[in-house]
Amino acid sequence: MQSVHIVSAYDEELKYLSKRIAAMGGHAERMVEQAIAALVNADPGLAQKVIRDDAVLDQGQREIDDKAIIIIAKRQPMATDLREIVGAIRISADLERVGDLGKNVAKRVVAVIEGRQPTSLFRGIEALADLALTQLKEVLDVYASRSVEKIGFVRDRDDQIDAVYTSLFRELLTYMMEDPRNITPCTHLLFCAKNIERIGDHATNIAETIYYIVTGDQMPAERPKGDKTDKIVLPATLPAK
Repeated sequence: MQSVHIVSAYDEELKYLSKRIAAMGGHAERMVEQAIAALVNADPGLAQKVIRDDAVLDQGQREIDDKAIIIIAKRQPMATDLREIVGAIRISADLERVGDLGKNVAKRVVAVIEGRQPTSLFRGIEALADLALTQLKEVLDVYASRSVEKIGFVRDRDDQIDAVYTSLFRELLTYMMEDPRNITPCTHLLFCAKNIERIGDHATNIAETIYYIVTGDQMPAERPKGDKTDKIVLPATLPAK
């Protein structure tokens, strides 16, 4: 009877980690969605909410780390269980970073509002965010179901994110070259776009962790990075005011 109780308690501890990861994932998604909405709709109040909400993810990561250490010390898990616990630590770190990236976008809302840019640029930001958030949601669904056979979409989605990011990078540079007054707001939008692109990278990290949790193997070697912004030739000077 005691053995059954111990096994049951151990199962509950592992379920706790999964539930906390799910909660962190949902919170990270909302933060990014709200940060993009604040940017597109010029809503500094919503941006401040996103910045405050980052503390929830920080706390979530600390709780998962603390719980994982206690489980390892108390249960001395082996094989799959140990991968599950270590994986939760790694995934919570990626989700905490996603929250930081959403917060970074929110912090730039006021600066972008001061130099409002063409609607097309915000459509590009929205399209990039939609791809990154879809990738994150799909990865979290795989974590919940452990259906690693569905994980192949991750790198295809990452290719799309890289392509949209590179296109947006070129477009923002064009606006900066056309009018020096666009330099400051477009620079902020460039940083926002890079933050969103990085969310896709963290989703890929999570997918790789899930694959390791379930199979005990690493995912096949990463394909070459599709972000081509390092190949774009910048002008020697921008036009004078």
